[in-house]
Amino acid sequence: MEISLAGQYVLVTGGSRGIGRAIALTLAAAGANVAINYLRHAQRASDTQAEIEARGVRCLAIRANVADLDDMERMFGTIGSEFGRLDILVSNAASGVLRPAMEITPRHWQWTMDINAGTLLPLVQRSVPMMPRGSGKIIAVSSLGAIRAIPNYSAVGASKAALEALVRHLALELAPRGINVNAVSAGVVDTEALKHFPNRAELLANTPMRTPAGRLTEPQDVADAVLFLVSPLARMIHGQTIVVDGGYSILA
Repeated sequence: MEISLAGQYVLVTGGSRGIGRAIALTLAAAGANVAINYLRHAQRASDTQAEIEARGVRCLAIRANVADLDDMERMFGTIGSEFGRLDILVSNAASGVLRPAMEITPRHWQWTMDINAGTLLPLVQRSVPMMPRGSGKIIAVSSLGAIRAIPNYSAVGASKAALEALVRHLALELAPRGINVNAVSAGVVDTEALKHFPNRAELLANTPMRTPAGRLTEPQDVADAVLFLVSPLARMIHGQTIVVDGGYSILA
């Protein structure tokens, strides 16, 4: 079944690389006009923008730190003036400190919570007024660390757990307005973010062997789940976290 998002307008934060890039390209391939947000990788954002525009849709590449409210206001001002409305928000930008819990400083903790969980609420508060009455889709990108204990992942895992809790509460408030709020939780994905894991080599070697599907999760797998959730097929899915991990998390 072909899913069409023709004529819709999308914002993907952290959309220049990795999972965010795959999501942006997939929604563009379905016909959506896409704004990608990035912070540091201007060339990659430009390359992604060119790929999106090659699909015959519009693309904005907006540099902004989504943890900075002034930057966020400027970003939404640009989207408002260029697109005029927003149909879909994908909150994907993430960061965090990978250290044992006993080594995490208050600064580490606050930064990780702010960028991974704290940005979703102001993003939603600015997106919802731009969404047409009675419609809208909001997706947050999470990870298995929200529900599973992972070495050196305590701060990021806690922030992702907070993110998923906020998704449920936002769904409660926004479902009566015709807006779906959900999350996708990715398994082990070999993106640049994984390079910061001290045990990256072990994860890449062992995860496929203990995954029922027999391979790592790829960015496109996550993007396909997002495409489903923003389509009319998912109109009665509210406040859920869809796990995309090839069955990794169902094993004890």
